[in-house]
Amino acid sequence: MQSENTQLKKVLNRTDALVLAFGAMIGWGWVVLAGGWVLDAGAIGAMIAFCIGGILVVFVGLTYSELAAAIPKVGGELSYTLRGIGPKSSFIASWAIVLGYVSVVAFEAVALPNVLEFMFPNYTVGYMYTVTGYDVYFTWVLVGMAGSIFVAFINYIGVKFASFVQLLLTLMIMIVGLMLIFGSAASGSLANAEPLLTGGTAGILAVVIATPFMFVGFDVIPQAAGEMNIKPRSIGRVLIVSVLCAVIFYLGVIYAVGFGLDPAGTEASVLPTADAMAALYGSDLFGNILVLGGIAGIMTSWNAFIIGGSRIMFAMANTKMLPAWFGKVHPKYKTPSNAILFIGILSTISPLFGLPMLDWLVEAGGLTIVLAFFMVAVSFLMLRKSEPEMSRPFKAARSPIIGWIALVLSIFFIIQYLPGMPAGLGGPEWIMFGGWWILGIYFLITRYNQFKHLTYKDTEDAKDEEEKLG
Repeated sequence: MQSENTQLKKVLNRTDALVLAFGAMIGWGWVVLAGGWVLDAGAIGAMIAFCIGGILVVFVGLTYSELAAAIPKVGGELSYTLRGIGPKSSFIASWAIVLGYVSVVAFEAVALPNVLEFMFPNYTVGYMYTVTGYDVYFTWVLVGMAGSIFVAFINYIGVKFASFVQLLLTLMIMIVGLMLIFGSAASGSLANAEPLLTGGTAGILAVVIATPFMFVGFDVIPQAAGEMNIKPRSIGRVLIVSVLCAVIFYLGVIYAVGFGLDPAGTEASVLPTADAMAALYGSDLFGNILVLGGIAGIMTSWNAFIIGGSRIMFAMANTKMLPAWFGKVHPKYKTPSNAILFIGILSTISPLFGLPMLDWLVEAGGLTIVLAFFMVAVSFLMLRKSEPEMSRPFKAARSPIIGWIALVLSIFFIIQYLPGMPAGLGGPEWIMFGGWWILGIYFLITRYNQFKHLTYKDTEDAKDEEEKLG
């Protein structure tokens, strides 16, 4: 039986779930990284890369949709892999996705002070030190830390309020994004986009490797499924709709930047997406408007991944995979307050490492995200075989082919991160990845005896008892 201080409220509706996932996927990356994608692969090459990444995410999203509808519990990956594979795999998948979520939260804490440099070029004062050639300033760090504290506070006081903020900010992103895309359709030029393909296969792969990090966010829905007051079938539908919306949005942004700004302007720009907007509308004001949309994207992604990350840590604590401290629920706000504080502290620290942290987080976090995708695909296939009669309110397909495709594509992406590959990880990324898994191995070894006999049925029994007792 779960006590009062380990229960979360069911307060999220269908709209809340959709904007939570879409806002998570459409963060700040489309503003700060789109120009680099176009330079690496060309406008068409970058769009091809995002189509490849989108195909992966659609197939993985279909496996998540089926499992989220069948097992609508807080924790998502933890529950699926526990039921489909076992407790050790459940820990590995959960720990992997936590790093993915924390990396996105930390990414936004670094992105926020960076975006303000576009609007206020001289706001950075108080030189502190240099990180791999980048000078870190006190005011720059202060902005990132203040943003971290603000977003953590929003989540601390309740998920419903956080989802309301998410809705307002997502609407802002959509309006600004559509302005950029329509502006490029009206005023863009094919000459700006030439050459349409650059860098060959290596250029496309360099963009492909970033796509898991850009698309991660749909899986926030499974993490918060236990707080959603909607039918299980709707959970699966909302999840896949959010993925398709994100794919279309990213393709539109790449098109707008590629056709709206010539290669020389893109290479010289600090924020090519904002400069493309300014060029398309003939005024710097519109560049600032786009930056405001980017700030909204920072906040939506930041907000969503604190929600997702704290819920998976909450679930891990309740299954004894992590210390019970992470499973505490605030008596008034009914949020996993300690898990939120933990992630908030990590994001508050990240601006101290300066701008280079952006690329490190994208690549190290991307690898763990794809690893979690792989394990969910395995769980999907195992459950199709071991529990064919399991209730599946949303069924991805009659045959397990969806799971096999998701599995193969996940392996393909994992390979791209390995040493020797054109888009393989560098030293800082491997240090982050290795450090996280050293800590994970510590928890696995020291706590395994406490959860090694755990089955999904055990968690279901606890839930059933809780519901019977009211």
